[in-house]
Amino acid sequence: MTAKKASTKRPAKKAPKKTAPKVKKQAEVCEIPTHGENFVTIYIMGSGYKVPEEATIMGAIEYAGYQIKRGAGCREGYCGACATIYRMPGDYKIYTGLACTTMVAEGMWLTQIPAHPAHKAIYDMDRITADVATIQKFYPEVFRCVACNTCSKACPQELEVMDYIQAAKRGDMEALMDISFDCLACGLCAIRCPAEIVQMNVALLGKRLYGKYLAPKSEHLEKRIREMKRGKYDREYKKLMTAEKEALSKLYYDRDMES
Repeated sequence: MTAKKASTKRPAKKAPKKTAPKVKKQAEVCEIPTHGENFVTIYIMGSGYKVPEEATIMGAIEYAGYQIKRGAGCREGYCGACATIYRMPGDYKIYTGLACTTMVAEGMWLTQIPAHPAHKAIYDMDRITADVATIQKFYPEVFRCVACNTCSKACPQELEVMDYIQAAKRGDMEALMDISFDCLACGLCAIRCPAEIVQMNVALLGKRLYGKYLAPKSEHLEKRIREMKRGKYDREYKKLMTAEKEALSKLYYDRDMES
């Protein structure tokens, strides 16, 4: 009996299966029960949602079912905690705003930036001076500013951020304080800055220096501080600290307000 020679013939290749070309899927839109309002479609961190057209970004995020643990504070446009960036369909620009005051729009793609990583210098106010040397020491990146004005365009308060950075470069603490006075420290200027300046912290240093060394002394303020140290307002303070929420709310909304 002789052994058969092993066959060296390879099996024929099977023809590849024809498959339809892959099509990139658009983000699916989550259907949420509606109640008669007019709705728009927005995209929150890549997922689509139908939300009321009269909602703020913050309201829309919560309407979509998200629980905001960071990125919400006063909800009135004062604290700067709800910094948001977004794009609109057919527009290459990145827009910035506060989620509590910016209204949604059809096709908006958005994400929140509840905290911006930012260098914040540590200094002893009793050992620094109100001049340009202090700016150079603690925020030398200020002198990399190229005056592109991107920071001003990103500011939800419409502050002239570039102008107060130029004031910091000159050591003009009064102008730095005055122009940046309404800064909310939301960080939207800093995330757009090509020179990587942390504008809001530069402004904070300038305001502190002006307040400690340059601002005119107020007789009324000095008098009030002396009264507080003597305990003149301790009883009222204790009353506020032990008051119920409803009572505090009434006091707040019934207070005298400037028109």
